[in-house]
Amino acid sequence: MMSPSVFDLISVHDFTAGLPEHWTRRLSWAGRPVYRASGRRLCREGSPADRFWLVHGGAVAIDFFVPGRGDVVIERLGPGSVVGWSWLLPPGRSRTPADSTRRARFGAVAADDLRAVEMDAARVHKLMAEDPDLGLELHRRFLGVTAARLAAARHRLAEL
Repeated sequence: MMSPSVFDLISVHDFTAGLPEHWTRRLSWAGRPVYRASGRRLCREGSPADRFWLVHGGAVAIDFFVPGRGDVVIERLGPGSVVGWSWLLPPGRSRTPADSTRRARFGAVAADDLRAVEMDAARVHKLMAEDPDLGLELHRRFLGVTAARLAAARHRLAEL
């Protein structure tokens, strides 16, 4: 049995659904299929934000470090989700001016065996610079994701 191509995986993902084929083909150049076993960390809060993931199977726990408590899970994302948006933001101000690295705002760990397309942020940034319409569309979609997650977090807080 032949495994699906990166183009096929991106084409059917909820986040990228409906993109014109020429954009999907270009984005597929920046991705690769990955498998991460349950418990394997994708990124840690504060680590370089140089990739994002289109989840196809399994689940990802989003967490952050709380002194005295360790890593605290704040959300669990499943198939159809996109994980990682910090790569879109300009680098934060650091104590060393030479450090212009974008940093992850949260951590992520495979909560269940994960199948995803891992996207190289530098390559996606290059594609967005070459095609501002693609850049605008990806920003619009990521803004929708962050708005939905903020609303979900507010509902969870209200329940507490």
